[in-house]
Amino acid sequence: MSAAAEERLEALADEIRAHKGARCGFEVCETCTQLVPGVGPASASIVIVGEAPGAKEDAAGVPFVGAAGKVLDSLLAEAGIARDDVFITNVVKARPPKNRDPKQPEVAHHWPWLEAQLDIIKPQWLVPLGRHALARFAPDAKIAEAHGTPLEVDGRRLFPLYHPAAALYNGSLRATLVEDAKALGRTLS
Repeated sequence: MSAAAEERLEALADEIRAHKGARCGFEVCETCTQLVPGVGPASASIVIVGEAPGAKEDAAGVPFVGAAGKVLDSLLAEAGIARDDVFITNVVKARPPKNRDPKQPEVAHHWPWLEAQLDIIKPQWLVPLGRHALARFAPDAKIAEAHGTPLEVDGRRLFPLYHPAAALYNGSLRATLVEDAKALGRTLS
């Protein structure tokens, strides 16, 4: 991937961060500490997409740094993937108040940024985490049926996984997440 792609991705990240003071009228943008564009190289063949930053991510400005991030790191290790080799972001770049689900107009407001990131990175695979992220790429798919299985939707290859936070709240999903991560690793090899 060219240095130009890295520069475009960083310029987009700067634009996203600068939106904090834009007074756009969307609660998520106006109440967050900072917008969280995402991290990873423009050369990433995998883009991992969550729904929105949580409290730790809002404070750090980096996605998946809290407890769910630790689970994600262990899942990437199970798949044989280094975190530094993937791009990690969210559908919505600002933390919703009280960690509520983002509202559809908020998703629509943030969606062009995600599309721009994907246009720069041109990943081979998208890994939506959880039902909310999956619904943005495959509206008819259900996470309980699609997790751990490759899908192709609108020319994009998806490999949906349960959200890592699901393992924190439902310990019985941990084994499923590990098996799905291993399946992701096999799919990529």
